[in-house]
Amino acid sequence: MKPILAGRDEPTAACAERPPAFPWALASLSLSMLLSSLGTSIANVGLPTLAEAFDASFREVQWIVLAYLLAITTLIVSVGRLGDIAGRRRLLLAGIALFTLASGLCGAAPTLGLLIAARAAQGLGAAVMMALAVAFVGETVAKARTGSAMGLLGTMSAVGTALGPSLGGVLIAGPGWRAIFLVNVPLGVLTFLLARRHLPADRQEPKTGRAGFDPVGTLLLALTLAAYALAMTIGRGGFGPLNLALLTAAAFGAGLFVLAEARAASPLIRLTMFGDAALSAGLLTSALVSTVMMATLVVGPFYLSRGLGLDAALVGLVMSAGPVISALSGIPAGRIVDRLGAPIVVVVGLVAMAAGSLALAVVPAMLGVAGYVAAIAVLTPGYQLFQAANNTAVMRDVPSDRRGVVSGMLNLSRNLGLVTGASAMGAVFALAAATADITTAPAAAVATGMRITFAVAAMLIVVALAVTAASRALAARPSSPVDGS
Repeated sequence: MKPILAGRDEPTAACAERPPAFPWALASLSLSMLLSSLGTSIANVGLPTLAEAFDASFREVQWIVLAYLLAITTLIVSVGRLGDIAGRRRLLLAGIALFTLASGLCGAAPTLGLLIAARAAQGLGAAVMMALAVAFVGETVAKARTGSAMGLLGTMSAVGTALGPSLGGVLIAGPGWRAIFLVNVPLGVLTFLLARRHLPADRQEPKTGRAGFDPVGTLLLALTLAAYALAMTIGRGGFGPLNLALLTAAAFGAGLFVLAEARAASPLIRLTMFGDAALSAGLLTSALVSTVMMATLVVGPFYLSRGLGLDAALVGLVMSAGPVISALSGIPAGRIVDRLGAPIVVVVGLVAMAAGSLALAVVPAMLGVAGYVAAIAVLTPGYQLFQAANNTAVMRDVPSDRRGVVSGMLNLSRNLGLVTGASAMGAVFALAAATADITTAPAAAVATGMRITFAVAAMLIVVALAVTAASRALAARPSSPVDGS
């Protein structure tokens, strides 16, 4: 079957001319991923200090994190598409510069409102960095080493997530809260200089041959994603009329977006792209897998503290096992993808995740902390195998003029999975524990919630395996070529 995504299986001039590898270019892309993930995790640990510094409620200071995440979620597809049109190198440089400048503004902000506004700008820069770092792999690395490059980017993202809480704690205890933002400035300058010096230049194309930007589709998608993200995040622990209204607005916006894209001369997202079974399966499974991974972050701390009776220090130590294992397994996962091929490794990663989820449902009740860590040590490498293989499978044969938007969609699917997982898996946990307030639930109820939540997580991974199998069956079925232009 010829993929509906136009040009996926057709060699391009860029592929033919692609150099074998640029270590310094990869270094700039890796730093881009590190900084964008660090921007999320380092701010979380500072919220109590920021609430005190600005004499604000915890609900108010949560917008410091939420503004950053909303900017990434709502704009990552649009900036990816803009990179395809305007040039990925120049837009990535602009994104790094914006992230660096906004980090300085965050560190200097005199009021909470200005800090939140600067965080939104920082999130826009991070969206550019995340989308275009993955898109640039096709222009800096030979196809045979795509998996290794994706594994490296995954590792750097995990390092940023793992480093944030500890680095943030040290900086807050020393120079103060402003340092958790200002630390990004020298790193951003270094990333900018490496990218400017070593990333390949944008190809010059005739203006008459360039696709146009889709402002209507961009606005509708941003509003739709913002409504959905807010519905899933505000009022966490309850689902009230405002959440329902936001979900309704998101559904209505999605319908308008589909209508607008069907009529646009140069759409933000070509709807025919979703006829490509491999792309659709890659996006859906990415969202499902991210939903499961978010369950470990939402449920894990409550189980360790309420179910196993650990103090806060030990909870933090045990919770750090996941990011550390993720950081250590990312590069080997990429090499395995290059050796065995993405299709096989996607399945291996999902099977390992299913086993890890089942282990989390059963083993900690028998072995305590050791059982929890052992289950995480199965789940997390499986996640890294899946991520490296799925990113490689989705991005490897995307034509040059669509890499940015497809990379943005891939990152978006992951973010939506995380947002959905925080709300949905948290609700499953509370429902299974049969308690209105999980913070005061007895140990037995928390253990029951843990068991049922990760049984549900294992079922989600089984669904992801079924989606993968169905997409391959569709791809193998002979059919007439379809024009995806």
